[in-house]
Amino acid sequence: MSQFFEIHPENPQARLIQQAVQIIRQSGVVVYPTDSGYAIGCQIGDKAAADRICRIRDIDKEHNFTLMCRDLSELSTYARVDNDAFRLLKNNTPGPYTFILKGTKEVPKRLLNPKRKTIGIRVPTNRIAMALLEGLNEPLMSTSLILGDGELAESDPEEIRDKLEKLVDLIVDGGHLGEQPTTVVDLSEGAPVIRREGSGETEPFDF
Repeated sequence: MSQFFEIHPENPQARLIQQAVQIIRQSGVVVYPTDSGYAIGCQIGDKAAADRICRIRDIDKEHNFTLMCRDLSELSTYARVDNDAFRLLKNNTPGPYTFILKGTKEVPKRLLNPKRKTIGIRVPTNRIAMALLEGLNEPLMSTSLILGDGELAESDPEEIRDKLEKLVDLIVDGGHLGEQPTTVVDLSEGAPVIRREGSGETEPFDF
């Protein structure tokens, strides 16, 4: 049975954030709010928790996992970023984008796309997500919470509770959110390629 924390979207309660961080560190799987629907995540090095997320989301090893990062300096530890890509990232983070980049050795191999050795990277604006990342002091291995054959991220915490309370360790209720998932921008081969149109404007990447 999962725990259910109602956390204030503007002023996240430090006590609840600290408890959430403890659950993640103890191999927990957590559903939490982002700037584009809810995401499901776990600690970056936790294989058992990551396997549980794959089963819940019904995704395979080809799926691009995302590292939710606090800022660009954290991002550059886990992804290879050239000058052009860095400029684009600097101008468009934080925000509703997932960037696909070549991973560094700091990323566990099983999180990389097996053929392309890429990883998704995000810097969110959601205050609850940012507070969790501050508390963890490392990225959160995540994927958008899209269930079944849907294309939209889950947005209603009560519905998520009905569907997942026996499958995850913690659901963080940050209120009702937009359903549009992030816009996915692939920067792994140099010039930006839009892999999915979502809540982020694509205009900055039209070259």
